[in-house]
Amino acid sequence: MKSSGFFGPIAGSLGLLILVTVIAPLIGSTHIELRRAFAHVSPDFEIFFYARLPRVVLALIAGGALSMTGVLFQCMLRDPLAEPYTLGVSSGASVGAVLGICFGMRAIGVVSLAGAALVLLIVLGVAVEGRRLSSFTLMLTGVTMNSMAFAIIMFLHNLAGFSQSFAISRWLMGGLDAVEYSTLGWLAAVVVPVCVAVTVRAREWNLLSVGEDWAESRGVSVTTLTTFGYIAGSILTGLVTALTGPIAFVGLIVPHALRLRFGADHRVLMPCSLLVGGAFLAMCDTLSRTVMAPTEIPVGVLTALAGGPFFFWLLRSRRSSLGL
Repeated sequence: MKSSGFFGPIAGSLGLLILVTVIAPLIGSTHIELRRAFAHVSPDFEIFFYARLPRVVLALIAGGALSMTGVLFQCMLRDPLAEPYTLGVSSGASVGAVLGICFGMRAIGVVSLAGAALVLLIVLGVAVEGRRLSSFTLMLTGVTMNSMAFAIIMFLHNLAGFSQSFAISRWLMGGLDAVEYSTLGWLAAVVVPVCVAVTVRAREWNLLSVGEDWAESRGVSVTTLTTFGYIAGSILTGLVTALTGPIAFVGLIVPHALRLRFGADHRVLMPCSLLVGGAFLAMCDTLSRTVMAPTEIPVGVLTALAGGPFFFWLLRSRRSSLGL
């Protein structure tokens, strides 16, 4: 790929991210002015810096992480319908969060991360056979863990009291809230290096997307690469889910839209997915908090409403390649 063809899509995606970052915090039920916010004039200052900007930045990081994981899992499993929640880690995080809600724990995010880590270890323990990690076995194990986690969540939901049941339902919808800047700092400090580490191996992902035998014949250690990809994707998904709850379809919509526009070269697809995924979720969240203001729609509901029709279109258009 020529350098102009390589950097053009990335530059365009970065431009979109910057545009959304500037505009999204200014949109809301209360009109504010950027000049007044930077001049520390109330209430513009508080609304911009403590209510809207942290939420937009969280959406940028979360959307980028989910989109990147979607690209990664679609490549690893060679399944166009794979997304960040395919391999079970998000379900583990959800079980941890539901347990935390049921037992009245305050650190829901910590318990959620513990659930994600436990599922990560279980899936790797089951899927690894000797020194080989089969992507097919990995997918089956992840699907099984998803089913088991869903059953546990329904059981706990049935035992929960009214207020706990409402909190569980609200968390499972997926949503974004303003968080402390320190939280955004450590989240970015993990997400960005992991995404860079994944993107650096784009050439190997290109080979793996063709097939395991093809990649191995060109010197790629498939087991090492697949294990690395699963752990990296699990870290991204687990961290985001612990803070936002499960937000579906971002990892499906954005990668496929970009794949149709720019092609399947992961040297372009991965960085563009990171940038556009963040912009996409920030735009969805802006709609979720303004379209029915003062009532908010959980952003996970909005992305599911957008992603459902896209999923059906993808399933129909790829029916022959999926053998359906």
